Amino acid sequence: MNVSLQVHRVETTLTQNGTLTLDHLPFQAGEAVEVIVMPNKLVPLSTDLYPLRGTPLQYDEPMGSVAEENWEALSCLPLLTGDNGP
Repeated sequence: MNVSLQVHRVETTLTQNGTLTLDHLPFQAGEAVEVIVMPNKLVPLSTDLYPLRGTPLQYDEPMGSVAEENWEALSCLPLLTGDNGP
């Protein structure tokens, strides 16, 4: 089944009473069309694209391990090195 989708974009302004008029559309009279109306301006999610820029940073242990207790491989380390404790 071959389906052709023809899209026509129009930017216009609503009249004072909220009426929308579309002229000179490239469709045949009597042809069914779908109309989607949305605002023409994009609303930014945030006005600041980099909210953390300029905030102070502090590294408590920059060379320390992260989540060392979660590494299963470390529990096998004494077996591999031959160090079985005191």
